[in-house]
Amino acid sequence: MPNILLVEDEPAIAATVLYALREEGHAATHCLTAGEALRAADAESFDLAILDVGLPDLGGFALCRKLREARDLPVIFLTARQEEADRIRGFELGADDYVPKPFSPRELVARVQAVLRRVRAGGEAAARGPGAAGFEHDAQGLRVRYHGQLLELTRYEYGLLAALLARPGAVLGRAQLMDRVWGDALDTGDRTIDTHIKTLRAKLHAIAPAADPIRTHRGLGYSLDPG
Repeated sequence: MPNILLVEDEPAIAATVLYALREEGHAATHCLTAGEALRAADAESFDLAILDVGLPDLGGFALCRKLREARDLPVIFLTARQEEADRIRGFELGADDYVPKPFSPRELVARVQAVLRRVRAGGEAAARGPGAAGFEHDAQGLRVRYHGQLLELTRYEYGLLAALLARPGAVLGRAQLMDRVWGDALDTGDRTIDTHIKTLRAKLHAIAPAADPIRTHRGLGYSLDPG
């Protein structure tokens, strides 16, 4: 039974979402504030978080960062904000989906199930060995094979590809990739990601010219075909 963390400061909205989640067989914990959510995340493990952007104490974006310090938790943002900049910021943080208010609780649950299926498929692919779109990732050996051929990768090329392989199909924003791959290089600009993606694509193209597994999402980031 998937365990969902819902952080929403409007009790009426939370009640309808909790009902819809539980009707579909999900366990769900509701928190009114970010502080309460952080305490709940310390006490138990969640499979996905639904975060309201406009929380009174910390805010959904900052809460997302703190929750992901412990683990790579899938996140869906809820917000009354309609501005494109806010949606882009959410996806740059690695949001798996972004749902504007008002919304249908049943549609939200459908989105939750879609994210959980994608995450589960990525985990199963990693467990099998051959990964998304023809990849095989040896995380312990820091090696990646593509269509059976070992890729000769630089440190940062490997870091980028490993981040994308960890969540096939999910859009990872530049800010998220910078934090994961270039966290120790404070003077590095985020445009260096585009340069490394270009060299990665060239190496993949040399092995499989007809394939292009890395997808560019303009203004958002990059994803890897789930295969």
